[in-house]
Amino acid sequence: MKVAIFAGGFGTRLSEETSIRPKPMVEVGGRPILWHIMKMYAHHGLKDFVVLGGYKVDYIRNYFLNYRGTQTDYTIDLKTGHIDWLQATNEDWRVTVLDTGPDSMTGGRLKRARHVLGNEPFCLTYGDGVSDVNIPHLIESHRASNNWCTLTAVVQPGRYGSLRLSENTRHVENFREKGATDGGLINGGFFVCEPEVFEVIDDDQTTWENEPMDRMVAQGKLGSYVHEGYWQSMDSLRDKMVLEGLWEKGTAPWKTWQK
Repeated sequence: MKVAIFAGGFGTRLSEETSIRPKPMVEVGGRPILWHIMKMYAHHGLKDFVVLGGYKVDYIRNYFLNYRGTQTDYTIDLKTGHIDWLQATNEDWRVTVLDTGPDSMTGGRLKRARHVLGNEPFCLTYGDGVSDVNIPHLIESHRASNNWCTLTAVVQPGRYGSLRLSENTRHVENFREKGATDGGLINGGFFVCEPEVFEVIDDDQTTWENEPMDRMVAQGKLGSYVHEGYWQSMDSLRDKMVLEGLWEKGTAPWKTWQK
């Protein structure tokens, strides 16, 4: 099963980093967050990736084109250009990098990859979120359904305080810091899709999270898999620092490939 990854947005809320690189290439622990996501899938045997690039797509292309040379010791004969690799690379991945257009919306990016993804079920996720979601269980849940798409529903991280207001005066009656288990469920990405999803996407300006989702809901073809474990998107510099802190402490919950 192939894994498609959205990697073409501008990442404007992380402009401190994305002015020079696409958001999925912002590093956590010295590696692009895109690499962390791919490691998560590869741990479960999913190693055929389709990266849906757009903004600064050449940065992503160059990263993978030069991956072996930057990750592995080698000896090069400058006269002949012959290279002796002194050790094998760790990743046995197959990576397709597509330019899905600088201004395409998420749905448009996905539809532009139809010729690569083919007529088989595939996984889909965002290039800026990590989790310890059990991907095999997610796939099993999808296969047991009759849905065109199954999304992973997660608990929104407890970032904001919780308020209860008086109906009449709007005074604050209660305030407490929101805990990790407060709040409603949100779309955490980590989708499993059937090829039928391409039929609910119109064109480049279609946002995956809007019309396609609404159409699948109307047809009873959008399912969910509830994940109560760790999930975190990297939407801001603050989020990046949170992820960096967990990685440096050796407590990154998404590092499932070493558990």
